[in-house]
Amino acid sequence: MLLRINKALNERRAGLKREEGFTLIELLVVVIIIGILAAIAIPVYIGVQQSATDSSVKSDLANAKIAVVAYFTDGATTAPTLSVAALGSYGFTQGNGVNGSIAFVGTAPTAVGQAFCIAATATTGHAFHVSDDQGVKSGATCS
Repeated sequence: MLLRINKALNERRAGLKREEGFTLIELLVVVIIIGILAAIAIPVYIGVQQSATDSSVKSDLANAKIAVVAYFTDGATTAPTLSVAALGSYGFTQGNGVNGSIAFVGTAPTAVGQAFCIAATATTGHAFHVSDDQGVKSGATCS
């Protein structure tokens, strides 16, 4: 009886395929493919990060322009300082993408309707400006 059971088990084992692991070449191919995908994805991700930082600075400049106009619309007669303390009640907040601070280029306006230019440099190194009569543009100075 034991011999019959043992023989049946041996036949069953022989009928089953023996599974083997991956070969070294197969593993190397997978690692190389993952490396190629990472080499493609990382520069794209960095580019998206820089674009987001530039967009943040452009948004900050647009908010600063609106806050300066609101400041003078409120009846102010002195030049505002571009700080969260001075213009915070007019909706101005400075984000983390600005390298340094947002500042007036040339002289600050002292009256309603007076021309002004506000500039900022992003942490990516790109400079942007906005003037009283134009939207946000590239470059450190208004033309």
